[in-house]
Amino acid sequence: MPPRPKRARRATAAPDLFPEYGLAELGLAPGDAVRFRRRDSERWKDATVARRERDGSVGLHDDKGAARSLPIELIEVRTKGPRGGVVWEPLASRAARTEQLRLLRGARLDQETVAVYEASAARWQAEREPPDADAAAAFARRVAVGPTRDLPVVDLGCGPGWHTAALAAPFGPPAIAVDAARAMLDLVPGYAPDALRVQADLAQLPFRCRALGGAWAAKSYVHLRRADVPRALHDLHRSLEVGCPFTGVFFGGDEEHATFEDDDFPGRRFSQWPTDLLHDVIVGAGFTIQERSETSAAAPAEQAGTPAPAQSSKGTLARLTVHATRERSLADTVGPDMGVLVCGLNPSLHAADAGLGFSRPGNRFWPAALAAGLVSVDRDPLHALTHHGMGMTDLVKRASARADGLTVAEYTAGLARIDRLVAWLQPRVVCFVGLAGWRAATDRRALAGEQERLLGGRPVYVMPNTSGVNASSSLADLTRHLQVVATLASR
Repeated sequence: MPPRPKRARRATAAPDLFPEYGLAELGLAPGDAVRFRRRDSERWKDATVARRERDGSVGLHDDKGAARSLPIELIEVRTKGPRGGVVWEPLASRAARTEQLRLLRGARLDQETVAVYEASAARWQAEREPPDADAAAAFARRVAVGPTRDLPVVDLGCGPGWHTAALAAPFGPPAIAVDAARAMLDLVPGYAPDALRVQADLAQLPFRCRALGGAWAAKSYVHLRRADVPRALHDLHRSLEVGCPFTGVFFGGDEEHATFEDDDFPGRRFSQWPTDLLHDVIVGAGFTIQERSETSAAAPAEQAGTPAPAQSSKGTLARLTVHATRERSLADTVGPDMGVLVCGLNPSLHAADAGLGFSRPGNRFWPAALAAGLVSVDRDPLHALTHHGMGMTDLVKRASARADGLTVAEYTAGLARIDRLVAWLQPRVVCFVGLAGWRAATDRRALAGEQERLLGGRPVYVMPNTSGVNASSSLADLTRHLQVVATLASR
Protein backbone atom coordinates (compact mmCIF):
# COMPACT_ATOMS: atom_id res chain seq x y z
CA MET A 1 0.00 0.00 0.00
CA PRO A 2 1.44 3.44 -0.89
CA PRO A 3 2.25 5.70 2.04
CA ARG A 4 -0.52 8.07 3.06
CA PRO A 5 0.27 11.64 2.01
CA LYS A 6 0.85 14.15 4.78
CA ARG A 7 -1.97 16.54 5.47
CA ALA A 8 -1.21 19.93 3.97
CA ARG A 9 -1.41 22.95 6.21
CA ARG A 10 -4.38 25.00 5.16
CA ALA A 11 -3.33 28.24 3.56
CA THR A 12 -4.79 31.33 5.15
CA ALA A 13 -5.01 34.67 3.48
CA ALA A 14 -3.82 37.74 5.31
CA PRO A 15 -6.90 38.92 7.21
CA ASP A 16 -8.50 42.16 6.09
CA LEU A 17 -9.10 43.40 9.62
CA PHE A 18 -8.71 47.05 10.16
CA PRO A 19 -11.04 49.93 9.35
CA GLU A 20 -8.30 51.95 7.73
CA TYR A 21 -9.25 49.60 4.90
CA GLY A 22 -12.98 50.13 5.61
CA LEU A 23 -15.44 52.73 4.39
CA ALA A 24 -17.01 53.57 7.76
CA GLU A 25 -13.87 55.36 8.94
CA LEU A 26 -14.29 57.76 6.01
CA GLY A 27 -17.95 58.38 6.70
CA LEU A 28 -18.93 56.38 3.59
CA ALA A 29 -21.08 53.36 2.78
CA PRO A 30 -21.30 51.22 -0.37
CA GLY A 31 -23.50 52.88 -2.96
CA ASP A 32 -22.90 56.45 -1.77
CA ALA A 33 -22.85 59.02 -4.57
CA VAL A 34 -19.53 60.81 -5.00
CA ARG A 35 -17.63 62.62 -7.70
CA PHE A 36 -13.96 62.36 -8.69
CA ARG A 37 -11.34 63.82 -10.96
CA ARG A 38 -7.95 62.71 -12.23
CA ARG A 39 -4.83 64.52 -11.07
CA ASP A 40 -4.29 65.99 -14.52
CA SER A 41 -7.88 67.15 -14.98
CA GLU A 42 -10.24 69.71 -13.49
CA ARG A 43 -13.32 67.90 -14.76
CA TRP A 44 -15.47 66.09 -12.20
CA LYS A 45 -17.21 62.80 -12.95
CA ASP A 46 -20.04 61.10 -11.03
CA ALA A 47 -19.51 57.70 -9.41
CA THR A 48 -20.74 55.43 -6.63
CA VAL A 49 -18.70 53.95 -3.80
CA ALA A 50 -17.84 50.24 -3.99
CA ARG A 51 -15.22 49.47 -1.33
CA ARG A 52 -12.02 50.54 0.40
CA GLU A 53 -8.88 49.05 -1.08
CA ARG A 54 -6.04 47.70 1.03
CA ASP A 55 -3.74 50.53 -0.06
CA GLY A 56 -6.20 53.05 1.42
CA SER A 57 -7.72 54.20 -1.87
CA VAL A 58 -11.45 54.04 -2.55
CA GLY A 59 -12.89 51.69 -5.15
CA LEU A 60 -15.53 53.39 -7.32
CA HIS A 61 -17.86 52.58 -10.18
CA ASP A 62 -18.16 55.51 -12.57
CA ASP A 63 -21.32 56.47 -14.44
CA LYS A 64 -20.46 53.97 -17.19
CA GLY A 65 -20.00 51.10 -14.74
CA ALA A 66 -16.22 51.00 -15.02
CA ALA A 67 -14.31 50.19 -11.83
CA ARG A 68 -11.43 52.34 -10.65
CA SER A 69 -9.55 53.09 -7.43
CA LEU A 70 -8.57 56.61 -6.42
CA PRO A 71 -6.94 58.30 -3.42
CA ILE A 72 -9.32 60.18 -1.15
CA GLU A 73 -7.76 63.52 -2.13
CA LEU A 74 -9.37 63.23 -5.59
CA ILE A 75 -12.90 62.47 -4.31
CA GLU A 76 -15.71 64.69 -3.07
CA VAL A 77 -18.96 63.67 -1.34
CA ARG A 78 -22.44 65.16 -1.14
CA THR A 79 -23.35 66.92 2.09
CA LYS A 80 -25.91 69.44 3.32
CA GLY A 81 -25.03 73.07 2.90
CA PRO A 82 -25.68 75.86 5.46
CA ARG A 83 -29.07 76.62 3.89
CA GLY A 84 -30.20 73.04 3.48
CA GLY A 85 -29.05 72.58 -0.11
CA VAL A 86 -26.57 70.01 -1.38
CA VAL A 87 -22.90 70.95 -1.62
CA TRP A 88 -19.73 68.98 -2.34
CA GLU A 89 -17.22 68.34 0.43
CA PRO A 90 -13.69 66.94 0.05
CA LEU A 91 -13.66 63.34 1.26
CA ALA A 92 -10.49 64.05 3.23
CA SER A 93 -12.41 66.62 5.32
CA ARG A 94 -15.25 64.20 6.03
CA ALA A 95 -12.78 61.47 6.99
CA ALA A 96 -11.07 63.76 9.51
CA ARG A 97 -14.40 64.81 11.02
CA THR A 98 -15.60 61.19 11.22
CA GLU A 99 -12.47 60.16 13.11
CA GLN A 100 -12.91 63.04 15.58
CA LEU A 101 -16.52 62.03 16.22
CA ARG A 102 -15.53 58.40 16.69
CA LEU A 103 -13.01 59.35 19.36
CA LEU A 104 -15.36 61.75 21.10
CA ARG A 105 -18.48 59.61 21.19
CA GLY A 106 -17.14 56.27 22.38
CA ALA A 107 -16.84 54.91 25.88
CA ARG A 108 -13.24 54.80 27.02
CA LEU A 109 -11.10 52.51 29.11
CA ASP A 110 -10.02 54.16 32.35
CA GLN A 111 -6.81 56.02 31.53
CA GLU A 112 -5.47 55.96 35.09
CA THR A 113 -5.64 52.18 34.99
CA VAL A 114 -3.88 52.10 31.62
CA ALA A 115 -1.12 54.30 33.08
CA VAL A 116 -0.58 51.77 35.88
CA TYR A 117 -0.09 48.97 33.36
CA GLU A 118 2.22 51.12 31.23
CA ALA A 119 4.44 51.89 34.23
CA SER A 120 4.33 48.41 35.79
CA ALA A 121 4.36 45.94 32.89
CA ALA A 122 7.83 44.53 33.63
CA ARG A 123 7.06 44.17 37.36
CA TRP A 124 3.72 42.57 36.52
CA GLN A 125 5.46 39.98 34.37
CA ALA A 126 8.11 39.31 37.00
CA GLU A 127 5.79 39.03 40.02
CA ARG A 128 2.89 37.13 38.44
CA GLU A 129 3.05 33.52 37.33
CA PRO A 130 1.79 32.72 33.83
CA PRO A 131 -1.74 31.32 34.07
CA ASP A 132 -2.70 27.83 33.05
CA ALA A 133 -3.39 28.05 29.31
CA ASP A 134 -5.73 25.01 29.20
CA ALA A 135 -8.87 27.16 29.17
CA ALA A 136 -7.50 29.28 26.32
CA ALA A 137 -6.50 26.16 24.37
CA ALA A 138 -10.00 24.71 24.86
CA PHE A 139 -11.41 27.97 23.52
CA ALA A 140 -9.15 27.68 20.45
CA ARG A 141 -10.40 24.15 19.83
CA ARG A 142 -13.94 25.44 19.96
CA VAL A 143 -13.06 27.97 17.28
CA ALA A 144 -11.28 25.33 15.17
CA VAL A 145 -14.41 23.19 14.79
CA GLY A 146 -16.75 26.14 14.27
CA PRO A 147 -17.86 28.08 11.20
CA THR A 148 -15.37 30.90 11.79
CA ARG A 149 -12.13 28.87 11.98
CA ASP A 150 -10.53 30.82 9.10
CA LEU A 151 -10.83 34.11 11.01
CA PRO A 152 -8.41 35.24 13.73
CA VAL A 153 -9.15 35.10 17.45
CA VAL A 154 -8.57 38.26 19.46
CA ASP A 155 -7.13 38.33 22.99
CA LEU A 156 -8.69 41.45 24.50
CA GLY A 157 -6.63 42.94 27.28
CA CYS A 158 -3.85 40.48 26.51
CA GLY A 159 -1.34 41.73 29.08
CA PRO A 160 2.08 40.09 28.46
CA GLY A 161 0.46 37.57 26.10
CA TRP A 162 0.18 34.61 28.45
CA HIS A 163 -3.00 33.38 26.74
CA THR A 164 -2.37 34.69 23.24
CA ALA A 165 -0.34 31.84 21.75
CA ALA A 166 -2.83 29.21 22.95
CA LEU A 167 -5.74 31.08 21.34
CA ALA A 168 -4.63 30.56 17.74
CA ALA A 169 -6.72 27.79 16.17
CA PRO A 170 -4.75 24.88 14.62
CA PHE A 171 -4.01 25.59 10.94
CA GLY A 172 -5.68 28.99 11.36
CA PRO A 173 -4.39 32.56 11.30
CA PRO A 174 -2.30 33.88 14.21
CA ALA A 175 -4.11 35.33 17.18
CA ILE A 176 -4.40 39.10 17.68
CA ALA A 177 -3.13 40.57 20.94
CA VAL A 178 -4.99 43.76 21.91
CA ASP A 179 -4.07 45.93 24.87
CA ALA A 180 -4.34 49.62 25.71
CA ALA A 181 -0.84 49.56 27.27
CA ARG A 182 2.03 49.58 24.79
CA ALA A 183 4.38 48.29 27.49
CA MET A 184 2.30 45.12 27.78
CA LEU A 185 2.27 44.59 24.02
CA ASP A 186 6.07 44.84 23.97
CA LEU A 187 6.16 41.68 26.11
CA VAL A 188 3.86 39.61 23.88
CA PRO A 189 6.53 38.27 21.45
CA GLY A 190 8.16 36.42 24.34
CA TYR A 191 5.05 34.22 24.62
CA ALA A 192 3.38 34.51 21.21
CA PRO A 193 5.96 35.51 18.59
CA ASP A 194 3.51 35.06 15.68
CA ALA A 195 0.73 37.16 17.18
CA LEU A 196 -0.41 40.39 15.61
CA ARG A 197 -0.17 43.18 18.19
CA VAL A 198 -2.67 46.04 18.28
CA GLN A 199 -2.68 48.90 20.76
CA ALA A 200 -6.32 49.91 21.13
CA ASP A 201 -8.97 51.01 23.55
CA LEU A 202 -11.17 48.09 24.53
CA ALA A 203 -14.24 50.28 24.03
CA GLN A 204 -13.21 51.35 20.51
CA LEU A 205 -11.98 48.27 18.68
CA PRO A 206 -10.22 49.09 15.38
CA PHE A 207 -11.55 46.14 13.40
CA ARG A 208 -13.89 46.05 10.44
CA CYS A 209 -17.31 44.45 10.75
CA ARG A 210 -17.33 40.67 11.24
CA ALA A 211 -13.54 40.39 10.90
CA LEU A 212 -12.94 38.20 13.94
CA GLY A 213 -13.60 34.52 14.59
CA GLY A 214 -13.63 34.62 18.38
CA ALA A 215 -12.93 36.87 21.36
CA TRP A 216 -11.25 36.05 24.66
CA ALA A 217 -11.43 38.71 27.40
CA ALA A 218 -9.97 37.60 30.74
CA LYS A 219 -10.77 40.38 33.21
CA SER A 220 -10.41 43.23 30.76
CA TYR A 221 -13.94 44.67 30.62
CA VAL A 222 -13.70 45.02 34.42
CA HIS A 223 -11.80 48.28 33.86
CA LEU A 224 -14.78 49.95 32.18
CA ARG A 225 -17.58 51.71 33.98
CA ARG A 226 -20.56 49.38 34.00
CA ALA A 227 -22.78 51.79 32.05
CA ASP A 228 -20.13 51.89 29.28
CA VAL A 229 -19.96 48.10 28.88
CA PRO A 230 -23.08 47.81 26.66
CA ARG A 231 -21.49 50.13 24.08
CA ALA A 232 -18.18 48.24 24.28
CA LEU A 233 -19.98 44.92 23.74
CA HIS A 234 -21.90 46.51 20.86
CA ASP A 235 -18.54 47.21 19.24
CA LEU A 236 -17.39 43.65 19.95
CA HIS A 237 -20.59 42.26 18.42
CA ARG A 238 -19.93 44.38 15.32
CA SER A 239 -16.39 43.02 15.03
CA LEU A 240 -17.27 39.32 15.42
CA GLU A 241 -18.61 37.00 12.76
CA VAL A 242 -21.99 35.39 13.36
CA GLY A 243 -21.71 32.13 15.29
CA CYS A 244 -18.28 32.72 16.78
CA PRO A 245 -17.54 32.25 20.51
CA PHE A 246 -16.87 34.85 23.17
CA THR A 247 -15.49 34.10 26.61
CA GLY A 248 -15.33 36.87 29.17
CA VAL A 249 -14.24 36.92 32.81
CA PHE A 250 -15.81 39.61 34.98
CA PHE A 251 -15.87 40.39 38.69
CA GLY A 252 -18.97 39.62 40.73
CA GLY A 253 -20.36 41.96 43.34
CA ASP A 254 -21.91 45.40 43.15
CA GLU A 255 -19.22 48.06 42.90
CA GLU A 256 -18.99 50.83 40.32
CA HIS A 257 -15.46 51.48 39.05
CA ALA A 258 -13.69 51.58 42.39
CA THR A 259 -10.14 51.02 43.57
CA PHE A 260 -9.25 48.28 46.06
CA GLU A 261 -7.29 48.97 49.23
CA ASP A 262 -5.22 45.78 49.01
CA ASP A 263 -4.29 46.11 45.34
CA ASP A 264 -0.54 45.59 44.95
CA PHE A 265 -0.72 47.64 41.73
CA PRO A 266 -2.55 50.64 43.20
CA GLY A 267 -4.49 53.08 41.08
CA ARG A 268 -6.41 50.55 38.99
CA ARG A 269 -10.21 50.77 38.91
CA PHE A 270 -12.61 47.85 38.67
CA SER A 271 -16.32 47.37 38.21
CA GLN A 272 -18.17 44.48 39.84
CA TRP A 273 -21.39 42.99 38.50
CA PRO A 274 -24.52 41.45 39.97
CA THR A 275 -24.89 38.19 38.07
CA ASP A 276 -28.36 38.90 36.64
CA LEU A 277 -27.41 42.38 35.44
CA LEU A 278 -24.33 41.06 33.66
CA HIS A 279 -26.47 38.37 32.02
CA ASP A 280 -28.94 41.00 30.76
CA VAL A 281 -26.18 43.20 29.34
CA ILE A 282 -24.52 40.33 27.43
CA VAL A 283 -27.85 39.10 26.05
CA GLY A 284 -28.76 42.66 25.10
CA ALA A 285 -25.48 42.93 23.19
CA GLY A 286 -26.62 40.16 20.82
CA PHE A 287 -25.00 37.11 22.45
CA THR A 288 -26.49 33.83 23.64
CA ILE A 289 -24.96 32.58 26.89
CA GLN A 290 -24.15 28.86 26.82
CA GLU A 291 -22.56 28.64 30.24
CA ARG A 292 -21.65 30.84 33.16
CA SER A 293 -19.79 30.00 36.36
CA GLU A 294 -18.67 31.72 39.52
CA THR A 295 -15.32 31.17 41.22
CA SER A 296 -14.31 32.74 44.52
CA ALA A 297 -11.06 34.60 45.03
CA ALA A 298 -9.88 31.69 47.18
CA ALA A 299 -9.34 29.68 43.99
CA PRO A 300 -5.87 29.86 42.38
CA ALA A 301 -5.46 33.28 40.78
CA GLU A 302 -3.96 31.74 37.67
CA GLN A 303 -7.02 29.70 36.87
CA ALA A 304 -8.92 32.45 35.02
CA GLY A 305 -6.12 34.57 33.64
CA THR A 306 -4.30 37.58 35.02
CA PRO A 307 -4.72 37.75 38.80
CA ALA A 308 -7.20 40.04 40.45
CA PRO A 309 -6.85 42.04 43.65
CA ALA A 310 -7.32 39.85 46.70
CA GLN A 311 -10.34 41.60 48.17
CA SER A 312 -12.77 44.42 47.55
CA SER A 313 -14.13 46.73 50.20
CA LYS A 314 -17.16 44.43 50.41
CA GLY A 315 -15.33 41.17 51.03
CA THR A 316 -14.12 38.28 48.92
CA LEU A 317 -14.03 38.92 45.19
CA ALA A 318 -15.83 36.55 42.83
CA ARG A 319 -14.95 35.81 39.22
CA LEU A 320 -17.85 35.42 36.79
CA THR A 321 -16.90 33.49 33.64
CA VAL A 322 -19.30 33.66 30.71
CA HIS A 323 -19.15 31.49 27.58
CA ALA A 324 -21.34 32.94 24.84
CA THR A 325 -21.94 32.97 21.08
CA ARG A 326 -22.33 35.97 18.79
CA GLU A 327 -25.84 35.70 17.33
CA ARG A 328 -27.36 36.98 14.11
CA SER A 329 -29.07 39.77 16.01
CA LEU A 330 -28.78 43.44 16.93
CA ALA A 331 -26.75 44.73 19.85
CA ASP A 332 -28.34 47.30 22.16
CA THR A 333 -27.16 50.88 21.92
CA VAL A 334 -27.80 52.02 25.47
CA GLY A 335 -25.99 54.01 28.12
CA PRO A 336 -26.38 56.53 30.91
CA ASP A 337 -28.40 59.75 30.60
CA MET A 338 -30.86 58.50 27.98
CA GLY A 339 -33.91 60.62 27.34
CA VAL A 340 -35.69 57.98 25.26
CA LEU A 341 -35.19 54.23 25.06
CA VAL A 342 -36.73 52.96 21.80
CA CYS A 343 -37.81 49.33 21.96
CA GLY A 344 -38.56 47.41 18.78
CA LEU A 345 -40.37 44.09 18.69
CA ASN A 346 -37.46 41.95 17.45
CA PRO A 347 -34.82 42.40 14.75
CA SER A 348 -35.62 41.32 11.22
CA LEU A 349 -32.98 39.25 9.48
CA HIS A 350 -32.37 42.25 7.23
CA ALA A 351 -31.75 44.50 10.24
CA ALA A 352 -29.51 41.92 11.93
CA ASP A 353 -27.34 41.62 8.82
CA ALA A 354 -27.21 45.40 8.36
CA GLY A 355 -26.42 46.01 12.04
CA LEU A 356 -29.14 48.65 12.10
CA GLY A 357 -32.67 48.64 13.47
CA PHE A 358 -35.56 49.73 11.22
CA SER A 359 -33.16 49.43 8.28
CA ARG A 360 -35.46 48.48 5.40
CA PRO A 361 -35.93 51.33 2.88
CA GLY A 362 -39.70 51.33 3.40
CA ASN A 363 -39.52 51.58 7.19
CA ARG A 364 -40.44 55.06 8.37
CA PHE A 365 -38.91 55.08 11.85
CA TRP A 366 -35.82 57.09 10.94
CA PRO A 367 -37.67 59.65 8.75
CA ALA A 368 -40.20 60.12 11.58
CA ALA A 369 -37.45 60.42 14.21
CA LEU A 370 -35.69 63.05 12.09
CA ALA A 371 -38.91 64.98 11.55
CA ALA A 372 -39.75 64.82 15.27
CA GLY A 373 -36.32 66.14 16.25
CA LEU A 374 -35.31 63.02 18.19
CA VAL A 375 -32.22 62.57 15.99
CA SER A 376 -30.26 64.70 13.54
CA VAL A 377 -28.41 61.99 11.58
CA ASP A 378 -30.26 59.36 9.58
CA ARG A 379 -29.76 55.68 10.46
CA ASP A 380 -26.99 56.15 13.01
CA PRO A 381 -27.91 54.63 16.40
CA LEU A 382 -24.59 55.53 18.05
CA HIS A 383 -24.93 59.17 17.02
CA ALA A 384 -28.51 59.12 18.31
CA LEU A 385 -27.30 57.78 21.66
CA THR A 386 -24.27 59.97 22.19
CA HIS A 387 -25.63 63.22 20.76
CA HIS A 388 -29.36 63.00 21.51
CA GLY A 389 -29.70 60.48 24.34
CA MET A 390 -31.85 58.10 22.28
CA GLY A 391 -31.05 54.46 23.02
CA MET A 392 -32.32 51.41 21.15
CA THR A 393 -33.13 47.83 22.16
CA ASP A 394 -35.59 45.05 21.27
CA LEU A 395 -38.26 43.26 23.26
CA VAL A 396 -37.00 39.92 21.87
CA LYS A 397 -33.38 39.70 20.75
CA ARG A 398 -33.83 36.72 18.43
CA ALA A 399 -33.92 37.85 14.78
CA SER A 400 -36.55 36.34 12.50
CA ALA A 401 -38.03 36.82 9.05
CA ARG A 402 -41.49 37.31 10.60
CA ALA A 403 -42.57 38.32 14.07
CA ASP A 404 -45.45 35.83 14.19
CA GLY A 405 -42.99 33.06 15.11
CA LEU A 406 -42.18 34.61 18.49
CA THR A 407 -43.52 32.86 21.59
CA VAL A 408 -45.29 34.13 24.69
CA ALA A 409 -42.31 32.95 26.75
CA GLU A 410 -39.98 35.10 24.65
CA TYR A 411 -42.22 38.14 25.08
CA THR A 412 -42.42 37.60 28.85
CA ALA A 413 -38.68 37.11 29.30
CA GLY A 414 -37.96 40.07 27.04
CA LEU A 415 -40.22 42.41 28.97
CA ALA A 416 -38.59 41.36 32.25
CA ARG A 417 -35.17 42.15 30.76
CA ILE A 418 -36.35 45.57 29.56
CA ASP A 419 -37.81 46.28 33.00
CA ARG A 420 -34.46 45.54 34.66
CA LEU A 421 -32.53 47.50 32.01
CA VAL A 422 -34.72 50.57 32.55
CA ALA A 423 -34.48 50.28 36.34
CA TRP A 424 -30.68 50.29 35.97
CA LEU A 425 -30.10 53.02 33.36
CA GLN A 426 -33.22 55.13 34.07
CA PRO A 427 -34.12 56.65 30.68
CA ARG A 428 -36.80 59.32 31.03
CA VAL A 429 -39.30 57.44 28.84
CA VAL A 430 -39.54 54.08 27.05
CA CYS A 431 -41.08 54.03 23.56
CA PHE A 432 -42.35 50.72 22.17
CA VAL A 433 -42.55 50.73 18.37
CA GLY A 434 -45.48 48.53 17.42
CA LEU A 435 -48.50 47.54 19.46
CA ALA A 436 -48.11 43.79 18.87
CA GLY A 437 -45.23 43.22 21.27
CA TRP A 438 -46.69 45.29 24.09
CA ARG A 439 -50.08 43.62 23.70
CA ALA A 440 -48.53 40.14 23.68
CA ALA A 441 -46.43 40.83 26.75
CA THR A 442 -48.79 42.89 28.90
CA ASP A 443 -52.25 43.97 27.73
CA ARG A 444 -54.03 42.57 24.69
CA ARG A 445 -56.40 45.56 24.67
CA ALA A 446 -53.69 48.24 24.83
CA LEU A 447 -54.04 51.26 22.52
CA ALA A 448 -51.38 53.59 21.20
CA GLY A 449 -50.31 56.28 23.63
CA GLU A 450 -48.95 56.52 27.16
CA GLN A 451 -49.61 53.36 29.17
CA GLU A 452 -50.69 52.91 32.76
CA ARG A 453 -47.96 50.38 33.44
CA LEU A 454 -44.44 51.65 34.16
CA LEU A 455 -41.20 49.86 33.37
CA GLY A 456 -38.37 50.28 35.83
CA GLY A 457 -40.33 53.13 37.35
CA ARG A 458 -40.39 55.04 34.04
CA PRO A 459 -43.34 55.96 31.77
CA VAL A 460 -44.05 53.85 28.69
CA TYR A 461 -45.42 55.11 25.38
CA VAL A 462 -46.59 52.71 22.67
CA MET A 463 -46.80 53.83 19.05
CA PRO A 464 -47.90 52.11 15.82
CA ASN A 465 -45.54 49.96 13.79
CA THR A 466 -43.35 52.06 11.48
CA SER A 467 -43.08 49.33 8.83
CA GLY A 468 -44.09 50.34 5.32
CA VAL A 469 -46.73 47.61 5.29
CA ASN A 470 -48.65 49.45 8.03
CA ALA A 471 -50.80 51.53 5.68
CA SER A 472 -53.06 52.73 8.51
CA SER A 473 -50.37 55.08 9.85
CA SER A 474 -48.86 57.82 7.71
CA LEU A 475 -45.42 59.35 8.17
CA ALA A 476 -47.13 62.41 9.65
CA ASP A 477 -48.96 60.19 12.16
CA LEU A 478 -45.75 58.46 13.20
CA THR A 479 -43.96 61.78 13.52
CA ARG A 480 -46.68 63.09 15.84
CA HIS A 481 -46.30 60.02 18.08
CA LEU A 482 -42.55 60.57 18.35
CA GLN A 483 -43.10 64.27 19.07
CA VAL A 484 -45.23 63.23 22.05
CA VAL A 485 -42.41 60.91 23.14
CA ALA A 486 -39.94 63.80 22.90
CA THR A 487 -42.25 65.91 25.04
CA LEU A 488 -42.49 63.17 27.67
CA ALA A 489 -38.70 62.88 27.71
CA SER A 490 -38.34 66.63 28.31
CA ARG A 491 -40.60 66.70 31.37
